Amino acid sequence: MTFAELLDRLGGTGRFQVIHVTLLVIPLLLTSTHNLLQNFSAAIPEHHCQIRLLGNNTHLHTNRTLDPTTEEDLLWISIPQDQAGKLDKCRRFVTPQWHLLHANVTHANWTQADTEPCHDGWIYDRSIFANTIIMEWDLVCNLRTRRQMAQSIYMGGVLAGALAFGRLADRFGRKSVLSWSYLQMAVAGLCTAFSPTFVAYCVFRFLVGMAYSGIILNCMSLVLEWVPTKVRTVAGTVVSYSATMGQIIFPGLAYAFPDWRWLQFAASLPFFAFFLYSWWFSESARWLVLSGKSEKAVEVLKRVARINGKKEEGEKLTTEVLKSNMQKEMALANSSYSFVSLARTPTVRRISFCISSVWFATSFSYYGLVMDLQNFGFSIYLIQVAFGSIDIPAKLIAAIGMNYIGRRTTQALSVILAGLAILANIFVPNDLRTLRTSLAVLGKGCLASSFNCLYLYTGELYPTVIRQTGMGLGSTLARVGGIVAPMVRITGEYFPYLPPIIYGTATILSGIAAIFLPETRNVPLPDTIEDVESGRMPEQCIVKGQENVLLRKVSQEEPQDGRL
Repeated sequence: MTFAELLDRLGGTGRFQVIHVTLLVIPLLLTSTHNLLQNFSAAIPEHHCQIRLLGNNTHLHTNRTLDPTTEEDLLWISIPQDQAGKLDKCRRFVTPQWHLLHANVTHANWTQADTEPCHDGWIYDRSIFANTIIMEWDLVCNLRTRRQMAQSIYMGGVLAGALAFGRLADRFGRKSVLSWSYLQMAVAGLCTAFSPTFVAYCVFRFLVGMAYSGIILNCMSLVLEWVPTKVRTVAGTVVSYSATMGQIIFPGLAYAFPDWRWLQFAASLPFFAFFLYSWWFSESARWLVLSGKSEKAVEVLKRVARINGKKEEGEKLTTEVLKSNMQKEMALANSSYSFVSLARTPTVRRISFCISSVWFATSFSYYGLVMDLQNFGFSIYLIQVAFGSIDIPAKLIAAIGMNYIGRRTTQALSVILAGLAILANIFVPNDLRTLRTSLAVLGKGCLASSFNCLYLYTGELYPTVIRQTGMGLGSTLARVGGIVAPMVRITGEYFPYLPPIIYGTATILSGIAAIFLPETRNVPLPDTIEDVESGRMPEQCIVKGQENVLLRKVSQEEPQDGRL
């Protein structure tokens, strides 16, 4: 009897599993919002230099009553226009240009010598956002790249958390690390909300990013390690769609709290409650046995059996029975493999290179798209709802595609279509806002499909002995892609078409790389590196392996004189 069969005897998908999974996925509704928080907390409002005539402490967008004609005239004589005919965001006239009030005079004759930087600060349009970090620390003009830098620092925290909390979970257990991650998310999130400086904001956002990884990794582990094999796909889908629902409800939260500090506060405070009830969770019995804590594992399994109404079955369980059911897992855990194993043999090396490129490109383009919502010309709240909602059909289509046309084809098509949608937007005029937005939503949906494929496909490509190591490599490169994506966005300040060209090309190239991966649909999972190298996974190698088995059988039946 395997451990999965033992779990079925103790209730399978019983009351414990339902409560357990529900309590684990609820925090994901808010966890996913922290990835996208800067779309609102660092939104860039319309702005221009302070007008000298109005005084340094007077804003045009306050409750002060001004005659509209007078206000328009003051802007006309004080702020130059850019090439698009809009108020310049970073310069003002040194002295009021009174002659511009004459009917036949335009801004065409002003020169750089007539202007100066915004020495007295900026006036911001607060009609949509009451306060953002852009307004609070004047992250515009010469400091505008700090917005993207802050997002990269956050993604750096996500990478550091994936590396640190993954190892800590293997050493101290999934439950303890998950509880700590909830607490860190709550404390670091609240500290972010009260950050006095931009540097402090970046430091606390880095810690929030670390907590994000700790929550995601250990939540998925505890879900999958406590549900029977037959419902793992359903459980994984529930986890995935909970993150999607978080993206959909997040704009409502942002609309309710237009001040970035209150938004950060509201998105972080509930994690104290999640921390408190996380102590109800049961530690993974698999991890307890593999860590030499079999007695504790038996206690946990008996508790699960009692909650599921299988107390008698639980009482029959002993450490000897448990160890006998997990001999295979214990043998694999005692084997020594490292990251080097991912490149030591040719087939595994090819798999590692191809699937890692897909992980990087998917995350790279995903964050390049979802962190640029203000450039579509529609309400940022509606765009976020659209970007979240597209995940629902996208993930469903990906699941159907993987089951009927195969993992490899679905994976390659997802990223190639995403790249084509991103590149197509380069040729769409800015005034065709609906078409540009539709292509971006399509691209985001394809990238969501790609993520959905990657988690399953990667686990099927690698053998059991290095499966977690392979998943770790893919996850690490995905985080690197998330770090690099905002940096590439900065190049758009100088070459507007360069970011979409890079994002689109990267995904298409990764789709081509995915074509060279083996198909894994309806193929048994390999356990060792030798299983992969012997050709069990590619279709043509499966046939070859069958031929070898047949030849061995024939040779065993061959007479001693060499005749058949």
